[in-house]
Amino acid sequence: MSFDASLLRPDFATWQDKLKGLFHRGEGSEALPIRDWISVGEGRPAKVSGYDMALIWVTTCLLALGLVMVYSASVAMHDNPKFSNYAPTYFLSRQAMFIGISFVAALITLQIPIAMWERWAPWLFAASLAMLILVLVPFIGKGVNGARRWLPLGVMNFQPSELAKLAMAMYAASYMVRKMDVKENFIKAVWPMAVSLMVIGTLLLAEPDMGAFMVIATVALAILFLGGVNGRMFFLSVAVLVGAFVLMIALSEFRRQRIFAYLDPWNPDYAQGKAYQLTHSLIAFGRGEIFGQGLGSSIEKLHYLPEAHTDFLLAVIGEELGFVAVLGVIFGFFWLTRRIFVIGRQAIALDRVFAGLMAQGIGIWFGGQSFINMGVNLGVLPTKGLTLPLLSYGGSGVLMNLVALAIVLRVDQENRQLMRGGRT
Repeated sequence: MSFDASLLRPDFATWQDKLKGLFHRGEGSEALPIRDWISVGEGRPAKVSGYDMALIWVTTCLLALGLVMVYSASVAMHDNPKFSNYAPTYFLSRQAMFIGISFVAALITLQIPIAMWERWAPWLFAASLAMLILVLVPFIGKGVNGARRWLPLGVMNFQPSELAKLAMAMYAASYMVRKMDVKENFIKAVWPMAVSLMVIGTLLLAEPDMGAFMVIATVALAILFLGGVNGRMFFLSVAVLVGAFVLMIALSEFRRQRIFAYLDPWNPDYAQGKAYQLTHSLIAFGRGEIFGQGLGSSIEKLHYLPEAHTDFLLAVIGEELGFVAVLGVIFGFFWLTRRIFVIGRQAIALDRVFAGLMAQGIGIWFGGQSFINMGVNLGVLPTKGLTLPLLSYGGSGVLMNLVALAIVLRVDQENRQLMRGGRT
């Protein structure tokens, strides 16, 4: 598709006609979603808004719901001897603080041009690897429940795997832009990315954090596919990765037991062991029925369902607010993922390949992680230690989620500037 340079002239009287001419050329061609940005009234010229307000509002609603449900899921935790020194509002106040810090970080991120992120992408990826190494160093990384995944930063504990998800989306997009001329050569196009995945996978599995590795690997492979890597090479890469996951499960007694528990959670051998969280999550959904038991009325959060305010927050939503609320959350993440893809697709249409692939990689991250978390809560997937983006309790997750969405908004803002005739 060729780009009509005259479209960049600020001639708003002919704006709509030029858009139609650019994005409806050819028989059977699919219209690109630039029309989503245009507000046209009778007798008035079309105009383009400055920000994607729908994306901002959906994000705000998910954050608000998450804040309410984190409080509801954690309000009784101080009755547990482990949390006896915590006030009932401890997790609520901490989550509100995390959102405040993340909001400031997102505003700062929004000021950084995408061209700068493209230059920084390899260095950001290297920094994320360095932080993943630091996590494993004794007396530096912090361990919880047998896993070393956090770096203590005083105000909050930072989880480098969350940074690695964003860094991989940037690095893979940058890599595909730099390797556009060798996409048909397997060794030159895929092997360097495979080595990067192997290194980051080794570090994550040493924590261990297989869930984060699955998300990062999915983001990397999706960007390779969207970037135009040969189909046979892509499916070969997927087959190798799936084989690696099967091998890791086969060689780990702990992971094998999780799979068996997932397949038969009500078996007495598993119900009080590896399937304990899953069975109580299913009980929570069953109690919620259509409209729920009412906000604050969950029984499972009363020390029956472990990690109710983090990994299994959706189960509490289902129990208290019912199927309707769960359906709303699912639709919210579907809409958010689709909107991010629309923005990325628009950037590619404007010949901004790095920005477009990076945005789509972030969309894969949000869509994939939310799908895995919901699947685990609903018993569709084996238990994994992944939070629900924007909703679950946790400083690192909320911080990197909002920073990533700020980058997507920056991509969208620069797209709109180009459409007005400005420069990025």
